[in-house]
Amino acid sequence: MNDRSAPGTAILTNEDERQLDTTPLGVSDAFLVYAAPRRLFSRVEDTGAYGRALAVLLALFTLIGYAEVKTGLIDRVVAKETEAQKAELEEARLDLVDLVELREQLEGIEKGGEFKKLITRWGAIAAPPTMLLTASLLISSFLYAVVALTGRKPEFHTLMAVCVYAAYIELVAHVLRLAMMLYYRSIYVDTSLGALATTKGLLWLGGIDPFRIWFWVLVGIGLAVTQQLSRRMAIISCVGLGLVTTAARAVWEYVTL
Repeated sequence: MNDRSAPGTAILTNEDERQLDTTPLGVSDAFLVYAAPRRLFSRVEDTGAYGRALAVLLALFTLIGYAEVKTGLIDRVVAKETEAQKAELEEARLDLVDLVELREQLEGIEKGGEFKKLITRWGAIAAPPTMLLTASLLISSFLYAVVALTGRKPEFHTLMAVCVYAAYIELVAHVLRLAMMLYYRSIYVDTSLGALATTKGLLWLGGIDPFRIWFWVLVGIGLAVTQQLSRRMAIISCVGLGLVTTAARAVWEYVTL
């Protein structure tokens, strides 16, 4: 006769595992997205339990931006660009005698450089968390409409949780960018394939980012596991959204060239 109540038996172990899987998600569970995304998304519920995970992610993005500012790279790079602009102006106007006008233009370039430093610093700190929050809300809203159109009952908190936990992949991307900045001593670094673009015709490679692809794969897994969409519709939706964002990024690369 088996003693089902004996401690350490297989029955209790399985019950403990089931109990673990039904416990509310905490901040530390968000890091399961790197190794066990299905296990993570299987515990997502239609609640606002992702709030702390979102707050921590936004705080980490802000801290990484602050670390970027504290490295001094922004000031050095902008100062170098400002000096290059001043040297170019002086060379172009070398044959002119209006020194007063030249001095005013040089002062204008200097003030522009100081303003660019300020904007770039604040952009490094505030832009990433702001864009993350905005993107999570927009993607969740779009997916809400897609789920509704398929005839299923959309749950916004579930969709938002999927996007928030999948966005922890972006945390790795930001840490990698910071490491690249320190290594290359430049603020102009990216994790996309844009570095492989040797001609203007290949600038569309700048829209392909492995971390963004990873993000959409995780969103697709989350949609299927939480049963917000069927596996087929989850794949179609994420591939479609991924292609749209890739195309938008590629167009931005051409416009800002």
